[in-house]
Amino acid sequence: MKQIGSVNSQSQKKTQIAFKYAFNAVLVAVLLVSVTACKPETDSDEQAKAPAMPAPMVMVQTARQTSVPLYINSIGKAVAAESVTIMPRVSGQVVERTFEDGATITKGQVLFKLDRVPFEAALASAQAQLAQSNASLDFAKIELSRYQTIAGTNAVSKTDFDTKLNAVKVAQAQVAAAQASVRIAQIRLDYCTITSPIDGRAGARLVDAGNIVRENDTAMLSIQKLSPIFAQFTINEQQLAMVRQNMDNHTLKAFVKLPGDAGPGVEGDLTFMNNAVEASTGTVRLRATLPNTDTHFWAGQFVNVQLVVKTLDDAILVPKAAVQLSQKGQYVLSVDEQSNAQFRPVTTGQPHEDWVVVQGIKPGERVIVDGQIMVRPGGPVRLPQATQAADAKEVAPTPKANTKANAS
Repeated sequence: MKQIGSVNSQSQKKTQIAFKYAFNAVLVAVLLVSVTACKPETDSDEQAKAPAMPAPMVMVQTARQTSVPLYINSIGKAVAAESVTIMPRVSGQVVERTFEDGATITKGQVLFKLDRVPFEAALASAQAQLAQSNASLDFAKIELSRYQTIAGTNAVSKTDFDTKLNAVKVAQAQVAAAQASVRIAQIRLDYCTITSPIDGRAGARLVDAGNIVRENDTAMLSIQKLSPIFAQFTINEQQLAMVRQNMDNHTLKAFVKLPGDAGPGVEGDLTFMNNAVEASTGTVRLRATLPNTDTHFWAGQFVNVQLVVKTLDDAILVPKAAVQLSQKGQYVLSVDEQSNAQFRPVTTGQPHEDWVVVQGIKPGERVIVDGQIMVRPGGPVRLPQATQAADAKEVAPTPKANTKANAS
């Protein structure tokens, strides 16, 4: 029995050892398969499987050289060249209005008429007083002439003669005062007819016939002269020196337009600069005079003003869409003759419509205006066939040749 038990135990040990070796073999095989499956592909394998990326399609435009105005943009307000509030110069009752609200008014045109009866009576009284004074003067002169014939004799004393002479002088003064009273009465009578002192456009009337108006107190009508018209705007004090320097050389031009107007605007001359900087805002008030025969501008409207300070000659412009921004600053991607993109740092200056003045680009260079996001500096790019055909027909001008063309 002992032998049988020892034999069984030995066979069990052999079986366990064999199973252990078999398990280890299977584990090694699994590990080898896993390592093989996780082995990274080589560069040649990756290139073989992944197709090459095509060059990105971009749109380009050519940098150009031209003269560009250097200007200051501002927001201003249209102001009437002349503005008058009509007030009566005598008190009285309005009996007639001779214009329509909003009508075009000419200088000297009758606007209102006041009741003339009280002033006609005052004039008649003054004229009567003048007549009385003239009669007194005539009598005093007659008496003086009588005394002059016997002056120096014992028939008249020196005192009586001096009295008659003084009476003539008093009568003459009374005549002069009466004449002044007549003139004043005539002037006040004339003030009953109220006329316009300027050409312009009438506003809404403030009084009607039948109203009582008070001398130099009651506002009756507002008139504003709209042609020409002023565009009033401001610049900051940092721009003042540049504006003053160029004002000494020539009359500055301003282009004014209403919000929403197309085109450069209406051209006018800078005609006024205030004599001080406003302390609260740090700005200086300026005014341009504009023709306004068609009354395109209305007093009180907000306007956009572009004050042209001087002209930049031979400036290099690229489309605004070509200028990009990076951590290192502004740049432009240009396309060379081999259709490769080149990174070009630039400094931007005066904008001009959809273009902007730059430094760092030569005239005639092609700059990318669309598709920059897929472009790698130094990498190839593709251009539309129409652009390629145009480039084949048209050779970009050199800076020297382009400068001559612009000069001509």
